[in-house]
Amino acid sequence: MSRLIALTALLLVGVLPAQTPAWAQELIAKKQAFELASFTTQSGRSLKNVKVGWEGYGTLNADKSNAILICHFFSGNGHAAGKYAEADKAAGYWDAIIGPGKAIDTNKYFVLSSDTLVNLSPADPSVITTGPASIDPDTGKPYGYLSAQNEKGFPIVSIRDFVEVQKRLVDSLGIKKLVMVAGASMGGLQTYEWAATYPDMVGRIMAVVASAEADAGLSEWVDIWGMPIRLDPKWNGGDYYGKEPPLAGLAQSLKIVTLHAQTNAWATAAFGSKWAKDGESPRASFSNRYLVEAALEAAGAGRAKTSDANSFLYLVRANQLFAEGAADRLKAIKAPALMLYSPGDLVFPADSVKRTAEAIKSSGTPVELIALEGNRGHLDGVVSLKQAEKPISAFLAK
Repeated sequence: MSRLIALTALLLVGVLPAQTPAWAQELIAKKQAFELASFTTQSGRSLKNVKVGWEGYGTLNADKSNAILICHFFSGNGHAAGKYAEADKAAGYWDAIIGPGKAIDTNKYFVLSSDTLVNLSPADPSVITTGPASIDPDTGKPYGYLSAQNEKGFPIVSIRDFVEVQKRLVDSLGIKKLVMVAGASMGGLQTYEWAATYPDMVGRIMAVVASAEADAGLSEWVDIWGMPIRLDPKWNGGDYYGKEPPLAGLAQSLKIVTLHAQTNAWATAAFGSKWAKDGESPRASFSNRYLVEAALEAAGAGRAKTSDANSFLYLVRANQLFAEGAADRLKAIKAPALMLYSPGDLVFPADSVKRTAEAIKSSGTPVELIALEGNRGHLDGVVSLKQAEKPISAFLAK
């Protein structure tokens, strides 16, 4: 069992925040709350008292011209770098490239990163987010899931909505132009959205393991991610607040995301065909498990405790909606782009990233394309960026 516990811990820090490398210079981060009295979503619905959390690293200079915005991935949050306390086991997910003397040097740049609307983990004490689990000030009850049975549920939101809340945050700090917007996976989608929607406000972009295609295959994959939630009877059509939540379905959804974000080579190296428990052969009983099954399920169950099933489904829909009109939005991008991809990525395959790069270049925008080395697939965009430190530094210096 000790082997299972160790591998489960590795999964939890690998899929979510990256482990802190021994060489890291530590920042001490503090989560702050940004609040909007009113926010109108792209769907036309208005929300009151919208809150998201954000963190800042470094110092904003006098003319507010040194700001970089980091956008987070599907299962992430605004904790991009540093630690909340020196005793924390793990630093923010991009701590390898954000900090004093690192590729995104906080001695030079002011770096900010925010939680998204409908963040996956509203029960995480380090997350501040408005979403379906939040209290509707008009009713005093959770918004809940938007459906034919609950037309007053939290409105469907899009990647553009995430960007618009970030835009209000950036405006509130008096920042007129960002040196760079960057992000991995869903954060990369936000990066493209920023550059297309506010081309005069974005100096350059760094999109990591993210393409911007109208990809029906990806749309169906993220639907598969959410399917176990909808099949869990405790989900109850999204009506479970104040009741027992659908933790079993959510844990299975997180298990699927975890495996999809990795590679078969990684899974084989980490688990092979080992049994979950010594002496309990899968040949003897269906209740006896392989180590890969048990470890992924334990990791999913651990993350489910701070996550919200409805928020997961809202994030699925936001990612699906991005595909609509993606080609036209790429044409509007004029900020020089650095695009990093993983050859083994199963979520945003290398070919799709390359096609996105060509689409951006077709309008005359400079694009640099760099392959990441590693066997973690999509997750290399989070845990393997130290290797790209020199190209990132050079890109920012141009």
